[in-house]
This record gives sequence, C-alpha cells and structure tokens, in this order.
Amino acid sequence: MEEELKCPVCGSLFREPIILPCSHNVCLPCARTIAVQTPESEQHLPALLHPRGTAAPAPTPAPATPGPPGGSAAPLDPECSAGGGGDHADKLSLHSETDSGYGSYTPSLKSPNGVRVLPLVPAPPGGAAAAAAAAAPRGAVPSPSPGPGPVGSSLTCPQCHRSASLEQRGLRGFQRNRLLEAIVQRYRQGRTAKCQLCDRSPAEPAAVLCEQCEVLYCAACQLRCHPARGPFAKHRLAPPPGQPGPPGGEGKGAGGGRKPATCGEHELEQYSMYCLSCRSPVCYQCLEDGRHGKHDVKALGAMWKQHKAQLSQALNGVSDKAKEAKEFLVQLKNLLQQIQENGLDYEACLVAQCDALVDALTRQKAKLLTKVTKEREHKLKVVWDQINHCTLKLRQSTGLMEYCLEVIKENDPSGFLQISDALIKRVQVSQEQWVKGALEPKVSAEFDLTLDSEPLLEAIHHLDFIQMKLPPVPLLQLEKCCTRNNSVTLAWRMPPLSHNPVEGYILELDDGDGGQFREVYVGKETLCTIDGLHFNSTYNARVKAFNSSGVGPYSKTVILQTSDVAWFTFDPSSAHRDIVLSNDNQTATCSSYDDRVVLGTAAFSKGVHYWELHVDRYDNHPDPAFGIARINVVKDMMLGKDDKAWAMYVDNNRSWFMHCNSHTNRTEGGVSKGATVGVLLDLNKHNLTFYINGQQQGPPAFENIEGVFMPALSLNRNVQVTLQTGLEVPQCVKQPKLPSN
Repeated sequence: MEEELKCPVCGSLFREPIILPCSHNVCLPCARTIAVQTPESEQHLPALLHPRGTAAPAPTPAPATPGPPGGSAAPLDPECSAGGGGDHADKLSLHSETDSGYGSYTPSLKSPNGVRVLPLVPAPPGGAAAAAAAAAPRGAVPSPSPGPGPVGSSLTCPQCHRSASLEQRGLRGFQRNRLLEAIVQRYRQGRTAKCQLCDRSPAEPAAVLCEQCEVLYCAACQLRCHPARGPFAKHRLAPPPGQPGPPGGEGKGAGGGRKPATCGEHELEQYSMYCLSCRSPVCYQCLEDGRHGKHDVKALGAMWKQHKAQLSQALNGVSDKAKEAKEFLVQLKNLLQQIQENGLDYEACLVAQCDALVDALTRQKAKLLTKVTKEREHKLKVVWDQINHCTLKLRQSTGLMEYCLEVIKENDPSGFLQISDALIKRVQVSQEQWVKGALEPKVSAEFDLTLDSEPLLEAIHHLDFIQMKLPPVPLLQLEKCCTRNNSVTLAWRMPPLSHNPVEGYILELDDGDGGQFREVYVGKETLCTIDGLHFNSTYNARVKAFNSSGVGPYSKTVILQTSDVAWFTFDPSSAHRDIVLSNDNQTATCSSYDDRVVLGTAAFSKGVHYWELHVDRYDNHPDPAFGIARINVVKDMMLGKDDKAWAMYVDNNRSWFMHCNSHTNRTEGGVSKGATVGVLLDLNKHNLTFYINGQQQGPPAFENIEGVFMPALSLNRNVQVTLQTGLEVPQCVKQPKLPSN
C-alpha cells in the first residue's frame, strides 16, 4: 500500500495532499513547484481546467501595485485566470505542455519519481503579480509568479499530464484529500523507525532523522555519531517517519478526532450535499447561491453509502483477481522450481550422454590401436624373418665363394678335376637360390590403414538437441472396441492437435485372470484384433505410443469380457480336401469312403465347453468319430488313431473311446439318422465326456488332458452331421451307461 501513499513528484509520503481535476493527488508543496506559467498568446483558449466544483472567475482589473521587495513569488493575479464557466466536462484541458510548447520542465531538477519541476520564478518589481499578491485573500497559497506581462498559470498532473488552470484562489482552489491525509498519518504512526547505527539487536527506536545525512539516529547514537557541533551543526534534524511533527504540522487533525470537513467557499459551513454534475460535495450555502441550481444534488450521507457499496463491489472483483494472481504466482514459482530441476536433470543427462560418447570413442580408439600394433608386429616379423633368411643364405654363399677361391688357387689339376663338377653344381644351385624377388622386401614400410573420421567429425559438429518429444497418451475409441466369441478388437487414436510424431504403438493384454500384462501387438495400425483368448474371461487392455525419443505413457485400461459360451463352425482352411462343408460351414460330409478329419474354428485351453453334432444322414453303418484334437492332428485317417486326438467313435449299436489307436470303454448305444452326439470338454477338471441323445456314455472318457484343443470330427461319405454351438453346459444328464464286457 505504501506506493499508493507516495507523491508522484517528491516520492515521499503525501503531505497535505490535494485532489487535481483528473482525480490524481499531489502534495501541496509539490504543487507549488510544478505550477506552469501560461503565455499571453494562450489566454484566449476556452475551457481550461478549474478546480472541481468551481466556476471560472470573471476577469477583473487589478491595480498595479509594486511587488514585495526581493522579487519573491506572489499569488496569481485574478485577471490572469482564463475566463468562462461551464460544467466539469468543460474544464478538461485542451492543451498540454507538448501542445503549446510551454511548460518544459528544467531537466536539472528531478523528483525521486523522475518528474521534472520548475524553480520558482521571482516576480519583477511593480508587476501585476505583486498587485495580485496584495489583492489575494488572507491564507491564500503563493504560486509561482507568472512573470512579466498579462499571463496566467496552470498545473499539469505529473501522472496523466492533463493541465488545469488556476483560478483566483490559486492552489487553495483544489480540494484537500483529507481521507488520504488521515490514512497517511495512520500509516506513519504504524511504522516504528529504527536506529540505523545501533549495535544492539533489535535496534533502538529512532529519535531523529538527519535530512542531510538521511540517517536515523537513536538518542545515544546521535550523541556519539552526530554531535551538534562542527560540520553537523548546520544539519537539520527532524522527527523520524511515523512520529508527529511540531504542532501545526502535516499531521494535525489527522487522527480519529478530526473535525468535520468544511466548505472551501464557505468556511463556516459543513458539507451536507453532493453535486452529481460537479462530482463534489457542497454545503447549504452553495445551493443558496444558485451555483448548483440546475444540477442533480443528493444527500451527502446517502451518496457516501452508495459510493462505499460501489467501491466494495468493485473490490470484490479486484480481490478475486488478486487471488487468481497469487495462485498464478504460486504456479509460476512452482514452474521456476520445475525448470530448475528439469534443467539439472537435462544437464546430468547431457553429461552422461557425452561421457558415453567419450567412453565409446575411447574403446574404439583402443581397438584401432590394437589393429595398428598387430599390423606393425606383423611387418616387423616378416622383415626379421627375411633378414635372418637372407643372412643365412649370404653366409652360405660367402663361405662357398671363399672355398672355391681357395680351390682355384691350388695347382693340382687332377685333384681339381675330382671336385670341380660338384663345386660347379653347388655354385649354380647357390646362384639359383637368389631368384628374382629374393632380394626385395616382402612388406612395405607404409601402413595400409586409413581412418575415415570425417563422418564422425561431421556428426559431432552437427550434434544438437532434437525438438522431438515423447508421444502423448493414446485415446481408446470405446465405440469401436468389442468382443466376439473368444476374440477382442481394440481401436485407438491420438488426441487432436497433437504434433509429436508417432512411429508405432504397443498393445498390451493381461492373461484374463488378473495377471501381468504382455505385449500382443507392436506396429503402426490403430485397430487390432486378438484371437484365441479364453472364453468367459475378463481381459484388461492398454496401449502406448512410441517414437525415437522413447515410449509415451499408457492409455486408460479398457476391460473386455469374452463370450460365456463358444460359437464356432467347421474350419475349411484346416480340413482335409475330401471334406465337403455347407450351411455356412456348419454341416460336414465327405466325398471319400475313407475317414477324413475336420476341425472347428475355436481353440480351448481353459474353462468348460459343450457342443453337439446332429446326425443328418447315416447310411451303411459307418463309424464316425467325435472328439477333440490338436492343430497338427493327422487328417487322412479316423480321429483318435494318433496321439494328437481324443475321440469316441460309434456305430449303430455301440461306442468306443480311442486315443493312440487304443480302443477302450465299449458302451452299448449307437447312432442313427436324427441322433445327437454331445461333447463336454472340462479343462478345469481336465477330462472329456460324451453324450448320445442326452445320455452320458460311460464315465469321463479321458482324464488328465492339458493343452490347447480344437473340436474335431472324422467321417466318410455315408455320414453327414450338422454342428450346433453356443450351448449351455448340461446341468442334469441321464444315468450314464456302463461299459459292456
């Protein structure tokens, strides 16, 4: 709040603040320093500002009275004020210092807030200003002298730069802001100035303020550090801020018992009404004078309450914005902390990445040095071997040469001829040993190794940060996600306005029993179907996107329920070529007299499943087989003859269970046209049971079966059956038939 209580000219707390027509405030002493003279050429300009709530005085001649000795500043001459009355809107200035070219502030004199002020201009003796000073009412505030000639004076607001001309009363014509003055006084009293030179903690309260040193002293420090002698004798000591000055100073009447405000025009009258046109309080006498006769006037108390309510309502909006601003500042401070932390993380990551590059380069350097060392050692070995070989040959040749020379020296012809043939052959053989290339080095001193470092250097020079970020969270399209039988289909998309590139997606699915997730799809498609799941199971699925920067976050988890019962048909793709399918692959027969196998489209590894086969045609007592098989079952012989199938084959009188060509559990009861064979696969209990026309055929046919199984059937051309699926597991069955001996 302190900034609201400081004068825009001097930068200090307000002293006797006055209200300018533009609603800004300024200290009365500061207003005296910024009053600007208006040249005579602009005196005719209409509608110059006058103090709020007053009319422009009519120009009246004044006698030319000699000015005071010394040329001191005098109050403004009434006839120097601009003429003409009007409403408040007419008092707005139509010119400024930049428009008129006058009122340029002296650059050498500046307030703490940067507002330039004018020094007081002494009035020449005998000027009109002196006459105006003599005619001014008692108590009027002196204003800067307008200088020689018939000129007026105006005041420019240091904040909005609007100008207001001064009337006959001068600066006293502006209303004094008594509320602001009282708030400043309370603020001063609320502040306890401390001594700035105390060694104690806390410091003692300040007793005086040296205006020249601008230092606060307590009584003890004043006696010790600022004695009233020598150069300090001329310093002016004032009470510290927050303490009242001498009687009659700026804090007078600012306490809780201040007197009611009186009218500036009628000092004996208190304000009782408020003029809406002039926007100023008025007294009863102002209304009697007729100055506000045609104006809209309200009771002062009612307008006070109304404006207080308006201010409170406006403050509520400001308070909300201030609350939002505080929250925003907290957000910004958190952002600063996050930026700091992320910056440190990125710096650490960058250092680690660069260190990894340096380590990789160091390791590669060691490998390359090893290659150079091996090449050098190889060349040295070859050269040394050649040196040793050549040295040996040279020694042998030299010895032979010396021996031959000694032989030639002998004078015994017969002895010479005895050994000459052998020596000649030895010399020739020795000469042949020095074949072409024998006296040439086998290796070169140059190394045939060239390190191509240009691509790496170029890559290092272009090493920079990429702007790619992790991909956002994919959005599952629930309207397109569905289940069918033991298959699930999932669809997803990227959120709109997402500019981060996506190279692919990873779809994960659990095991249908609340287990861990596993990857079931990696690719660029946004639609995926997963087959071969468990029936009557609940699966959780999620998806995430990835690019070269890494893997993005997971999407929300979608829950998918597979079918309670199995719906399937015969599979034409895996059936033997002699199998003939019809009725949307639900009816099967065969074109061969030999048994052929056909499988169903469903695969089971968990749960309880039941399906039936209706015998549509049964001729010449064939032996169809019903059961389950693995995907790699042999398809050109009866079901159950290999180790990949478990079946019941049946004729018109009895049935047998068969696996690995082993026949067991012969049971009375066969099939005929119109019969129904049921197959119950219970993978929870790991057994297989068969029914004919609703009656169980003996005990469970097979037990301890585990793995993945598909419905299977073998038949020849004398049989035709139709598959019925999606059936509930039978709860009550007839008494099973016992196997016959």
